[in-house]
Amino acid sequence: MTRRAITSRRTALLASAALLTTAGTALPAAAREAPRPPDPRTAAAHALKALPAHGAQTRDGGGQAFKAVGVTVDRDGTSHTRMTRTYDGLPVLGGDIVVHQSASGTWKGSSLTLAKAPADASPELPAKTATKKALTKGHKAKGAAQLVVEARTADHRPRLAWRVQTAGEQADGTPSRLLTSIDAATGKVLLREETIRTDAGDGRSLYTGTVPLETTKSGSTYQLKDPTRGGTYTGDAQNQTDFCFLSFCLYRAPATIFTDADNHWGNGTTSDRATVAVDAQFGTNETWDFYKNVFGRLGINGDGKGSFNRVHYDNGYANAFWDDSCFCMTYGDGDGTQLGPLTALDVTAHEMTHGVTSATANLTYSGESGGLNEATSDIMAAAVEFYANNSADPGDYLVGEKVVLPGFGQPALRFMDKPSKDGKSADAWSSTTKNLDVHYSSGVANHFYYLLSEGSGAKTINGVSYNSPTSNGSTVTGIGRDAATKIWYRALTTYMTSSTDYKGARTATLNAAKDLYGAGSAQYNAVAAAWSAVNVN
Repeated sequence: MTRRAITSRRTALLASAALLTTAGTALPAAAREAPRPPDPRTAAAHALKALPAHGAQTRDGGGQAFKAVGVTVDRDGTSHTRMTRTYDGLPVLGGDIVVHQSASGTWKGSSLTLAKAPADASPELPAKTATKKALTKGHKAKGAAQLVVEARTADHRPRLAWRVQTAGEQADGTPSRLLTSIDAATGKVLLREETIRTDAGDGRSLYTGTVPLETTKSGSTYQLKDPTRGGTYTGDAQNQTDFCFLSFCLYRAPATIFTDADNHWGNGTTSDRATVAVDAQFGTNETWDFYKNVFGRLGINGDGKGSFNRVHYDNGYANAFWDDSCFCMTYGDGDGTQLGPLTALDVTAHEMTHGVTSATANLTYSGESGGLNEATSDIMAAAVEFYANNSADPGDYLVGEKVVLPGFGQPALRFMDKPSKDGKSADAWSSTTKNLDVHYSSGVANHFYYLLSEGSGAKTINGVSYNSPTSNGSTVTGIGRDAATKIWYRALTTYMTSSTDYKGARTATLNAAKDLYGAGSAQYNAVAAAWSAVNVN
């Protein structure tokens, strides 16, 4: 997915009102007696003003400037101001920060990963040389290299870098849009980020029975467009593909909106092209309702705007992806041997959640932060399945179980109770976790979420047998899926930043548990125990 632009202006600016939202996160009863919450703009202004007095903590220093890009305010008035950072006018990637303040404006702390203040803005390597080093097979450069400060590496230490944009195609036909950071002093590749989000390079197919749909009547026909959920709609890609360079597309596969004469869609089989459109639309509906009813979030950006789906992308395409540049989800029909169509409920929830992650913590899609990005989509997809309570697809802790065909060789794409069952994912953190593909490094957080929700050991849930181990031999008692999901969401939207790693995720979820349930509560202690059980200490 395409990253949001990062301003290079040096002056500290407040974000537009559209970006400043008030969270609806449930807090303890005592919070309801707190003073009236501050206005988000006022909270942002106070946070920016407070930065110089906390330079050591925030890694502030000469040449730096900050911009508030979003504010959430708890019911007790505590505010959380998310900011981007520049140094000598250059964007500091991985320099983003969340400032936490009380209702009265008292500093409560900050969340960030930057290890030290930037100190160099003079490149030794020419941009042309950096561009050549960034090129990979089948990719072409798009536009001029951009000078940035890169701090999203494993050590979180800022380095002057050239950021090179290239575009091409992934091995399975998925569009590929790479952003590569090249060290401006040594020429070393610091980070490659695939900005098209895919779900493990695999697809899903699900017919969820007869489901309700809200549609739009246009003349004498109906459109598969939901006016009650931000105008979200589903269109036919007509087996065509995109031809794009980063956020600029010479050609996009269409999204020809599905229409029907009698408002009864599909026939439950792939002989009717509208059948998988029903699944895609139902999946986005359920995911929209989940975020709205559980967290008070209206749509992916929290602004009430709907996204759209494209089904029947390419021929035999066995994948699905979210792309910010079109604000849309795209699904292929599968290869017919290993995977079927991609419109399973957990697939749609997974892809929509990539959009939510982009709009909040914006976790870099590489290394451990990339694993957390993928895990967030898997975690929320599982939560949506349980929330939907659909008899044809009961909630479970399997990923993509409905889309795998006999040729795939295993009953699901990923397994949250014991991720290594897929043969590639990590059950627990190790020093090599950052080197795994993000779909497999996600196993650490997926396993954490399962343990936090259900606990360790053998059990059967909705007819599915699980047996979850721990890396330290401990016995973990779960706190329930609802509490675990709320903790993860608050950590994502309030404490995680673009380069949060697994150690940072432990801190973020402990902070979230403290906010929601109190320090030393059973939930707080369970978060600590579940992370230790996957070797994140």
